[in-house]
Amino acid sequence: MAKAMGATVWMVKGAYDRPSAGSFSGGGTGNVTRTTVIVVDPVHPGDQDLMPAAQLLREGRLVAFPTETVYGLGANALDPDAVCAIFQAKGRPSDNPLIVHVADRTGLGQIAADIPSLAWALIDRFMPGPLTLVLPRSSIVPDIVTAGLDTVAVRIPEHPVARRLIELSGVPLAGPSANRSGKPSPTTAAHVLEDMDGIIPMIVDGGQCDFGLESTVLDVTGSVPVILRPGAVSAEEIMSVVGPVLMIDPAQATAVLQGVTAASSLSDSVQDIAGETSQSGPPRSPGMKYRHYAPRTPVRISDGPDGQARSHQTRAMMLDALQDGLTVAVFCSTETAELIAESLPAGWLLADLDRAEGKPSTPPPPVSSAISEHSRRHVFLIAHGSRDQANTAANRLFAALRQLDACGADVIIAESAEATGIGAAYVNRLRKAAGGGAEPASR
Repeated sequence: MAKAMGATVWMVKGAYDRPSAGSFSGGGTGNVTRTTVIVVDPVHPGDQDLMPAAQLLREGRLVAFPTETVYGLGANALDPDAVCAIFQAKGRPSDNPLIVHVADRTGLGQIAADIPSLAWALIDRFMPGPLTLVLPRSSIVPDIVTAGLDTVAVRIPEHPVARRLIELSGVPLAGPSANRSGKPSPTTAAHVLEDMDGIIPMIVDGGQCDFGLESTVLDVTGSVPVILRPGAVSAEEIMSVVGPVLMIDPAQATAVLQGVTAASSLSDSVQDIAGETSQSGPPRSPGMKYRHYAPRTPVRISDGPDGQARSHQTRAMMLDALQDGLTVAVFCSTETAELIAESLPAGWLLADLDRAEGKPSTPPPPVSSAISEHSRRHVFLIAHGSRDQANTAANRLFAALRQLDACGADVIIAESAEATGIGAAYVNRLRKAAGGGAEPASR
């Protein structure tokens, strides 16, 4: 570790992960042999601290950076070679469009060919912030950013590090989540390093992300706004500004208007948006087509009409899995965790990975022992908080999936939530993690 220009700098050794045949190549990754991690003040980042990252972005290289939602993998959105390198580094399918991050409203006007009047009320209310708008595309945006669509997804991040980095680099940043395609999105720099060590030249560490889920993506090119991906800005918040909205359900290729299935009466343009989850063409937004957010361990979702029913369903699924001889990891509410602790069969112990002091209640043995040692078998568990706090569940989901994935369990059981407010985004990500959508072409 060394001090440089006021920031903590880590030089992390790693071997370049050469992409598989058929994936993109470009100048953004280069022959990376080590990844530099620069730790900056998340609230008041110094310009000198961020200048090395800004210089790399101007040169067409890749830099991971924090936003209020998740960490993004940034490249100059106007440089096709740099954007190619994003797809290469992530193993991301080429028909999955990218979100462009800009520093201010001037940047919005450069990336979008037109900003409808409906969009301005949303910009005034939610930008900077975790809302992405799909707008008519400017001619300066390369095809590779939009997967050839005539629209572009763009947002102004709220995180001070992200905004200042964009300003210093002087270019808009294409910035999908900074993880290998299909894996849980990163909410800390350590998560990025886990996936990108030796693949990208630099990570800017601005601490843990506030929301922990990606931005809401809202198409405002039609007469009625369409939520293509639920996120940190809820449907209820959007409706408080612009009235009724449509929400796309990628699993069923339908749209829902104020809770009533309305696909049969939608206009042709909205029906087309709903149908873009098919395998035949590019989706209108990230998160609509492919499987995302998935750990290696299979994820099963426990659901129910209310919190108590979900708790009992989680317990039942756990007991069934143990009966089948599986090793189980659980992500659930505090109330459900208490129920599980009371319900463990004889010979099983609870490995609580999330106690306040950061130590398991029963230290879990090595993975090989956990699976084979019948006298000390473990259920691994992370409790996110009260079942009434969907924002906490959402904030902790991706980090928990990564942590539970490392336990060596046969299955992860994740408790669902009420699909209102940010709970809708949480449920959406759970479904994707459990296998919703096609596998990416390259992982």
